[in-house]
Amino acid sequence: MTEKPSPTEPFWRTTSLEEMSKEQWESLCDGCGRCCLIKLEDEDSGEILATNVGCRLFDAGSCRCKDYPNRSSIVPDCITLTPASVRTLRWLPPTCAYRLVATGRDLPWWHPLVSGDPRTVVEAGVSVKGRVSGSEDEVSEDDLPERIVAWPLRWPRAAKKRNASE
Repeated sequence: MTEKPSPTEPFWRTTSLEEMSKEQWESLCDGCGRCCLIKLEDEDSGEILATNVGCRLFDAGSCRCKDYPNRSSIVPDCITLTPASVRTLRWLPPTCAYRLVATGRDLPWWHPLVSGDPRTVVEAGVSVKGRVSGSEDEVSEDDLPERIVAWPLRWPRAAKKRNASE
């Protein structure tokens, strides 16, 4: 892979995750908010289960972190994605651009880098907008198992509409 994208190819097709600039790396995030939902791990099976509860710093209205630059110091278990970690984290949603690019797949039609419009993430049903039941500060840890949902770890039907190869 080359460091600079060709004039006809977008950077995510020509630049490895390791070679991306900070700006390119950050632009891969589609702002869906799925990674900001609280996950549970089944102690017996190791299965990762997603909830509809957001991290304490997650703004459910904007689907963004309330304090992105300081998130790791405020929320010590917040994971900072790296090229190496996106290849091994089992809980990243299948729609995650970092995961897609790491496995050699292209970005889908609804990704803002492709569509030019961040609203397509909501239109495709990928965003958590309107689907978060509360913050981890509002929901007791004992109640988290009641908030387990499957959709954050699945590819939404609406997201497949315009691209049959997904």
